[in-house]
Amino acid sequence: MPGGGRGLTYSNRSLHGQVAHDIGAQILRGDLEPGDVLPNEADFSARLKVSRTALREAIKVLAAKGLVESRPKTGTRVRPRSDWNLLDPDVLAWQFAAGPVESFVADLFELRQTIEPAAAAMAARRATAADLRRLDQAYAAMAEAGDDRERWIGPDLRFHQAIIRATGNELMGPLGAIIETALATSFRLASTHPEGPRHSLPLHGAILAAIRRRKPEAAAAAMRRLLAGAAEDVRQALAMGRIGTASRTRVARRTPFTQHSHV
Repeated sequence: MPGGGRGLTYSNRSLHGQVAHDIGAQILRGDLEPGDVLPNEADFSARLKVSRTALREAIKVLAAKGLVESRPKTGTRVRPRSDWNLLDPDVLAWQFAAGPVESFVADLFELRQTIEPAAAAMAARRATAADLRRLDQAYAAMAEAGDDRERWIGPDLRFHQAIIRATGNELMGPLGAIIETALATSFRLASTHPEGPRHSLPLHGAILAAIRRRKPEAAAAAMRRLLAGAAEDVRQALAMGRIGTASRTRVARRTPFTQHSHV
């Protein structure tokens, strides 16, 4: 994992993890709006059919993500959206499941276009032999996966993570860990292309070749072309209705549950 990983991780299969997942999803859907006060602990735990201890732990997790705040005498309140940690992997996944997808996807690709071309250029200047091996391995795994979407996503993610790692920038690495869910989500969306994910392999190859040749401008340009193509794939999928609620829910459920993000 770039930057050493995400830190303490929870499974949403744990009791308090599932409670946090359910409440967080309600907040992102708008069922619980900013300013709303959550029911008191006794009523809420009874409604959710969980212990007060599990509810308290779930609230602590949501507070760490900036979604709620608890104060004496006033209870637990949903915080303004501007306070939410929108780059937290769980919050990203809940937002994706909640929609609207078009706005969410636009934000994802805007983020990626800001970060990844610059990272590719830095990698072209600084990549070590070990970095190049990681890129070669990820590229080979993508080629082997072919049009198997589920097998493709893992090496595709590793390819982009390897580029971020190859920048040699200690602050870029943790940023790569934070946007992992954004990358994985956008990869899953782009992989709905009717021709299968393999059609993007030459674009990945162009990035790898430019990094290997130490051509920063070519690497950045190749990354911009790849991201533009992926964004177009997603737009087409949305226009044709290939991305629905069930697909968004699957992405949200596959996202690891994390208590903290590191910038």
